[in-house]
Amino acid sequence: QRRSLAPSQLAKRKVGDAEEEEEDRHLPTTRKRQKPVSDTESGECYRSPFRKPLSQLTNRPHCLDSSQHEAFIRSILSKPFKVPIPNYKGPLGLRALGIKRAGLRSALHDPFEEGALVLYEPPLLSAHDQLKIDKDKAPVHVVVDPVLSRVLRPHQREGVKFLWDCVTSRRIPGSHGCIMADEMGLGKTLQCITLMWTLLRQSPDCKPEIEKAMVVSPSSLVRNWYNEVEKWLGGRIQPLAIDGGSKEEIDRKLVGFMNQRGLRVPSPILIISYETFRLHAEALQKGSVGLVICDEGHRLKNSENQTYQALNSLNTPRRVLISGTPIQNDLLEYFSLVHFVNSGILGTAQEFKRHFEIPILKGRDADASEAERHKGEERLKELISIVNRCLIRRTSDILSKYLPVKIEQVVCCRLTPLQAELYKNFLKQAKPVEELKEGKISVSSLSSITSLKKLCNHPALIHDKCVEEEEGFMGALDLFPAGYSTKSVEPQLSGKMLVLDYILAVTKSTSNDKVVLVSNYTQTLDLFEKLCRNRRYLYVRLDGTMSIKKRAKIVERFNSPSSPEFIFMLSSKAGGCGLNLIGANRLVMFDPDWNPANDEQAMARVWRDGQKKTCYIYRLLSTGTIEEKIFQRQTHKKALSSCVVDEEQDVERHFSLGELKELFTLNETTTSDTHDKIKCRRCVNGHQVRPPPEGSDCTSDLSQWNHCADKRGLQDSVLKAAWDAAVTFTFHHHSHEEQRGIP
Repeated sequence: QRRSLAPSQLAKRKVGDAEEEEEDRHLPTTRKRQKPVSDTESGECYRSPFRKPLSQLTNRPHCLDSSQHEAFIRSILSKPFKVPIPNYKGPLGLRALGIKRAGLRSALHDPFEEGALVLYEPPLLSAHDQLKIDKDKAPVHVVVDPVLSRVLRPHQREGVKFLWDCVTSRRIPGSHGCIMADEMGLGKTLQCITLMWTLLRQSPDCKPEIEKAMVVSPSSLVRNWYNEVEKWLGGRIQPLAIDGGSKEEIDRKLVGFMNQRGLRVPSPILIISYETFRLHAEALQKGSVGLVICDEGHRLKNSENQTYQALNSLNTPRRVLISGTPIQNDLLEYFSLVHFVNSGILGTAQEFKRHFEIPILKGRDADASEAERHKGEERLKELISIVNRCLIRRTSDILSKYLPVKIEQVVCCRLTPLQAELYKNFLKQAKPVEELKEGKISVSSLSSITSLKKLCNHPALIHDKCVEEEEGFMGALDLFPAGYSTKSVEPQLSGKMLVLDYILAVTKSTSNDKVVLVSNYTQTLDLFEKLCRNRRYLYVRLDGTMSIKKRAKIVERFNSPSSPEFIFMLSSKAGGCGLNLIGANRLVMFDPDWNPANDEQAMARVWRDGQKKTCYIYRLLSTGTIEEKIFQRQTHKKALSSCVVDEEQDVERHFSLGELKELFTLNETTTSDTHDKIKCRRCVNGHQVRPPPEGSDCTSDLSQWNHCADKRGLQDSVLKAAWDAAVTFTFHHHSHEEQRGIP
């Protein structure tokens, strides 16, 4: 009979003798079937050639002595756990599966490592208390991740500690907010990223302090925040940045973010613009967020606007507001910022105005009585003592240790004859001074201010009004040169444009420096473009028409040392905040803004981390015009800011509110109306005396200028070349005065 060759049957066979297997395969099929012989008859037991006989089972155990048995059991239990993954070489961990870890809880990072930044240290316990303490509830150290603490500078380490103390309610019990008011360039972004990462990963209770965090910033900085998180945390976290998309898509992302729960949230950081937040606030108000950071937080100065109210209605106790310029116009705006982060710390708006704002402003006025000044100083000290518990402020002087020299110069430029005639003609016809009341700008006078500011920039900007003979410009067209056309720029018709032309030409011919040109008007940027084309300067331009993604690309290209672009044109309204333009080391602020914060933000673009060259900042003003009045108004606001935020006690009271009414005048006889008004005691017959006269406190005047200079006292070779063109006077401030030994 033929045997099966199936694999299952072959496996049962015992490999035997080949001959026996062959013989069995060829057994004759015709052989008669024989009667089986019983075992008893044959005296033999039938054994299959293919299977061994079964052996009899016995219930008798194999006896071992106790020592052998114990050794056998120990050998089984001592085998280490092996991860059932082929070729696995990763860590096995210290904890046994299913077994509760014994001993005290430990911090996430070693608090005793050299250079460790410890934010919280548990109280020291006696040996007796250590025996009684519940090990599962013992607090642990909170230590900043060494990846970040290694790159933090001393002032940034101090800032992170301050922020953590505030948001964990350790500085002000019951309040969880603070204002990061460091000046530009001190690394506010890095400090806040460090705070977020620490809160998301650890706390004294040995678990994360928060589940999610949100960063709200201007739209131009959303991508910058995303890049900064990636840069400093190196992929340890995946932020969600929303900088565009349809309404449905954005809502879907926001709902997904708010629905995240647990200790390890996939995307724990949301980065969103103020505009997008306001439009989609409803989706974000349905849950809670552990921490909210508002970048460029001075946008929240008005508690009545929709953005402020939407953010204020968020379910989050921890709020951090970032602003290098917390005071911009008045103390009530300052109150709005403090009230946002720590509600009620200064009372209501009415209480704040009555108790703080009115006495302080009266005391700061140049015409204030001695009693009003004394009361104002007392209220100022009281305000500072309250606010300093939740506000940290460091000035850019700290950067002098890490950055090269910065020389900031206010350059007064005389009007050309054409500009002077147009200016006087406008004042005679429009009579705007009659519309100015109580030292404040009325709506009806705004157009007059704009017209005069544009005229100071270049007559081409008001040429259309002259053609149409609008109010103030009737007959003004006859003052222009014969055949004049706005299609080409003529620098010789504007004092400031003439000085700018000299600065660019000398810089281009004597160095490889790059220049940033900043203006409040896109029409002025158009003139810059025409000038650059005439002089064959390569340039890039950033204004409000450029998309957010394209902005980042042109900034990166301009900062590259190999890029050929000589000039970066910047609209202060569109891109003044947050940009890093360290590829250039010269910046020209072509026209002033009423808000000093806008100018300060724009001028801080080049003197930042990564800058290697000496920086020159040129602030151009038309001598004796409304631009000097705007600059004087800025100094009044900066004096208020320095009193409350910087705590400077020796700020001069140079301008009364009555003097600020003189906006619409033209002083043709002065070299600098501002210099005349600050009553500078360093100068004799128009020339600075060094050192200043004994007893003079003019070195701490409110605009912080170290020196006044005519052409003889000027040190900048580029500006010297432009002096004879139209410059009448300069103030300048040197960032490294003490290092250079200048008195």
